[in-house]
Amino acid sequence: MIDLSRIVKAYDVRGTVPDQLNEPVAEALGRAFVQTLRDRGEFAERIVTAHDMRESGPALAGAFAAGARAEGADIVEAGLGSTDLLYYASGSLDLPGAMFTASHNPARYNGIKLCKQGAKPVGQDTGLAEIRSRAQALLDAGDRAGEPKGGLERRGLLTDYAAHLRTLVDLTGIRPLTVVVDAGNGMGGYTVPAVLGEGLPLTIVPLYFELDGSFPNHEANPLEPANLVDLQAKVRETGADLGLAFDGDADRCFVVDERGEAVSPSTITAMVAVRELAKVPGATIIHNLITSRVVPEIVAEHGGVAVRTRVGHSFIKGEMARTGAVFGGEHSAHYYFRDFWGADTGMLAAMHTLAMLGGQAAPLSALAKDYERYAASGEINSTVADQAAKMAEIEAAFPVPVDRLDGITLDFPDGSWANVRPSNTEPLLRLNVEAPTAERMAALRDEMLGVIRR
Repeated sequence: MIDLSRIVKAYDVRGTVPDQLNEPVAEALGRAFVQTLRDRGEFAERIVTAHDMRESGPALAGAFAAGARAEGADIVEAGLGSTDLLYYASGSLDLPGAMFTASHNPARYNGIKLCKQGAKPVGQDTGLAEIRSRAQALLDAGDRAGEPKGGLERRGLLTDYAAHLRTLVDLTGIRPLTVVVDAGNGMGGYTVPAVLGEGLPLTIVPLYFELDGSFPNHEANPLEPANLVDLQAKVRETGADLGLAFDGDADRCFVVDERGEAVSPSTITAMVAVRELAKVPGATIIHNLITSRVVPEIVAEHGGVAVRTRVGHSFIKGEMARTGAVFGGEHSAHYYFRDFWGADTGMLAAMHTLAMLGGQAAPLSALAKDYERYAASGEINSTVADQAAKMAEIEAAFPVPVDRLDGITLDFPDGSWANVRPSNTEPLLRLNVEAPTAERMAALRDEMLGVIRR
């Protein structure tokens, strides 16, 4: 018996194929998606779907579409695409959407990212829990979809997606740049040639552009340093101006400079924020609470308003909508833009980086240096038996001011901070530490881990 509580997470669906996620499950989720939207008064009569390069994607997307069509929905099938291409489709067509991807997860996984009209997120509190409950009931009853009542339209959207992004960031007038792009055999190999190709002063050096959901070269997860090694080596070998690494569904983008050194997503957030504030003075910028404190500092220095949120795309997107923010950034290299329906797109962040670098003469390392003020640990996971008890132990061990927006954030007198958050799905605590110097960061990190792991 399939237990959907194991694969329907806080923000999306993700599980192993075919034992956890298969065609009957996808069909039930398609039916439940339509039923839930209809009951909430949010049904637009059509739904757009897309899938990444994973072998199971077309069949799962087809089963989901069959379920949705049985409930009377028409399907616009975009076919192969990145997650931000699906968000473009949802936004430009004003339709709910379903993207079939497991992002950076290994090859045996697949999943579904759902959104409402205009690329608005679907999470546990905005319909996903209800969708899971309905789908589980259908599966438990063995209630399969009947004949389709809705129609099916196949529509390629890659060209329109690329054209739209080019209207948001003009790269035609920048100095010539050589850019190494590691697509990790993911969807960046499909979208980068369309967006950053013909007519721009860019020489693209491709790495692993062949679409292959078995990820034969390395996992499509640039958050892991080991997966950046090939990109860093190629940047140094070719003397490129920078390197870009996309995750499997190409909604996240990581950057390395001309030396092959990683540029922190917090630095990219601050850099893009400056560009957005130049266009919209005084605007609001969103950042989550484990983004470097350089972000709110830079935002304030350029006349903007920084708003701090919990970690997670539904919280960022919620605050984007509430505040009318022009831009938001996360430590995980998700970047959100008001002029992209508040959705995240790694490609648009990459284009802003290229525009900023190509609009002046200095190398990226020098440009980024102005936005790098602190030393950060990155996220460190530790397995614990009792998350709540361990967090109470941490508070007792460090008697400093505590913020409880998301887990606990400890503020130290010297400007250092540490955040400890429990995982929603595993017995883990996640630690992030930042300090004015690398030495202080390392000492505080080790002290915190000593408490967490003892």
